[in-house]
Amino acid sequence: MRKIINVLILLALVGGMSSLLWAKDFRTIEDQLGRKVKVPTKVTRIVVLDHHTLDVLVQLGAQKDIVGVASTWKRELGDNFIKFMPSLKTMPMPGDENSVNIESLLKLRPQVVFTTNHAPIDMINKIQNAGIAVLAISFTKNSKADLHKLNPSLKNAKKAYKDGLTQTIRIMAEVLNKPKLGKELIKAAFSKRAMIAKRLKTIKPSERVKVYMANPKLHTYGKGKYTALMMRLCGASNVAAKNIKGYKQVSLEQVIKWQPEVIFIQHRYASVLNEIKADSRWKLVPAVKNHKIFILPEYAKAWGHPLPEATSLGELYISKALYPKLFKDIDMNKEVSAYYKKFYKVSWEK
Repeated sequence: MRKIINVLILLALVGGMSSLLWAKDFRTIEDQLGRKVKVPTKVTRIVVLDHHTLDVLVQLGAQKDIVGVASTWKRELGDNFIKFMPSLKTMPMPGDENSVNIESLLKLRPQVVFTTNHAPIDMINKIQNAGIAVLAISFTKNSKADLHKLNPSLKNAKKAYKDGLTQTIRIMAEVLNKPKLGKELIKAAFSKRAMIAKRLKTIKPSERVKVYMANPKLHTYGKGKYTALMMRLCGASNVAAKNIKGYKQVSLEQVIKWQPEVIFIQHRYASVLNEIKADSRWKLVPAVKNHKIFILPEYAKAWGHPLPEATSLGELYISKALYPKLFKDIDMNKEVSAYYKKFYKVSWEK
């Protein structure tokens, strides 16, 4: 098998499949592992092996340049994401964030491949050795010791995520030769934070609403993930943050002990509501007893890493859901419609 792969790579290089080898003009771009990568000046063929990166690239208008995506895109982004990029219906899927089929990848003749910072080094090297520029994206500004980690140790989560997302967008905008749009997306991503913080100043730490983020099979986010920061910025007290680090499974007994006043369920995991309804023990939780369960809209992506629509729209939505009186003048439909029109180029639909 190894001999076959080597032959395919050789044919790819000799036959012109590696556009990196034959490109006349290059620029050097540093990815979020600190790697200096030679990228063709004009990029028109991109493969994206990570769903977070796909989302941002779409907001930067790269749909026509993407020729391959991660096999996990639908599971992670949800069926609705296809409205932003209809070509996903038939888009080749040569791998994901953990593996790649090099033969399938070469057939797509990509100039650039985007993967994650925690992708296996062998996988990154395999793509690079095939003559293709590969950029690793982390969405966080990590220390050298944590560059390759999915769950880095962040001394200052707010700064690490803001700096990381800013760097992420800049890298993608540079690849696409769209620096202006990149700056606009960065500005939009953090445009609401100062206003939210000002309005929540009156909320004392002891008065913060106790919130539980319900994912499938009793998984939740604790400290060290963007979700924990998101909750804190929105005036919530994440009940899992005291005992849990990263993304972990907990017991229902633990959730009952935490006594959350509000439960949030991500749009992509809406079926979790059925899990809660199916077990009568959940009625011991104040959020369930008082019907304070919110299905977050698709733009409120309370994930492990931040995305620009989550920081811009999701944080505003959660703040308003928890403290409606403080945000009664905010029209979320208006905010979301403007954002979707500018960056996704589609109309917002509830």
